[in-house]
Amino acid sequence: MPGLTRELGIDLGTMNTVISEGNQILLQEPTVVALIVQEQKMVEWGQSARDMLGRVGENIEVVRPLRHGVIAEFEITENLLQYLIKKTCGPMLIFRPRIIITVPYGITSVETRAVHEAGLGSGSRDVILIKQPLAAALGIDLPINTPTGNMIISLGGGTHQAAVLAMNDIVTAETSRTGGIAMDEAIISYIRRKYGVMVGQPTAELLKTRIGAAISQDNPLSLEVQGQDQVSSLPRPVSLTTDDIVEALQDPLAEVVAMVRRVLEKTPPELISDIIDRGAALCGGGALLRGVDKFLTKSLGIPVYLVDNPATCTAEGASRALGMRDILRRSLMRF
Repeated sequence: MPGLTRELGIDLGTMNTVISEGNQILLQEPTVVALIVQEQKMVEWGQSARDMLGRVGENIEVVRPLRHGVIAEFEITENLLQYLIKKTCGPMLIFRPRIIITVPYGITSVETRAVHEAGLGSGSRDVILIKQPLAAALGIDLPINTPTGNMIISLGGGTHQAAVLAMNDIVTAETSRTGGIAMDEAIISYIRRKYGVMVGQPTAELLKTRIGAAISQDNPLSLEVQGQDQVSSLPRPVSLTTDDIVEALQDPLAEVVAMVRRVLEKTPPELISDIIDRGAALCGGGALLRGVDKFLTKSLGIPVYLVDNPATCTAEGASRALGMRDILRRSLMRF
């Protein structure tokens, strides 16, 4: 009875996991797990576990089971997927779901197989893998079924990716294993160097999302956060502005520009002209950084536009790909 089988698209990211079915987002949570150290038992996951980062004792460990878009903790990832699927489909699974999981472009065969086995271990009946740039293109309805060139720039938590697509496949692409977490680390380093105060990754991410930008803003914002004085080790507040975050993020953003340029250099001239006419689609959680589309447009010399659903388009595209299995059979990965 195939009609009763759930079909889920899963964007398994370093920072967040999004699950989609059809055109509906069923779940969107941080990819974070809290474990009891001695038992290695999962006690919290998602936003509840993320809220515990840097705030727990030695008996509980808070981990991100994925690093740079690939599995770093296999058993934890497998258990997390199993929990997420049960939460999405209900605990009484009569018919095991068919799932399609996104993976970064260019990961190794070992890393790819680890994702596939984790999907099978979660209790799914069938596991298909799809490259994230292809899924994102489907999620924003780019006309990739034609011979014209389409470009995707995806700014994720663990990776940044750029790809040129045509004829339902990736023509050329590159993945940089420096994502939003690397931007957070740049902010941490900047605050320590300029103000002599140490802050954690959650605080850096808060600064990035609340007042951060890629270029100077007409109406800059400010935010006061609590940190630890580098000399006295005592708590000390520090007030930062949008311009501080802009300055802190210049090096990570320059790496994004360099990656996109390398992809453009490898792209056939006929497709380059299409990209200049159409522009490059910007997606991923990092695309929500204010002004990053304008920064990339100025740096690359081609129009870059923010899509309507940057944080969820990859999961939505993965879900759509399940209904296009015959058309995409050359581009999907099955074992």
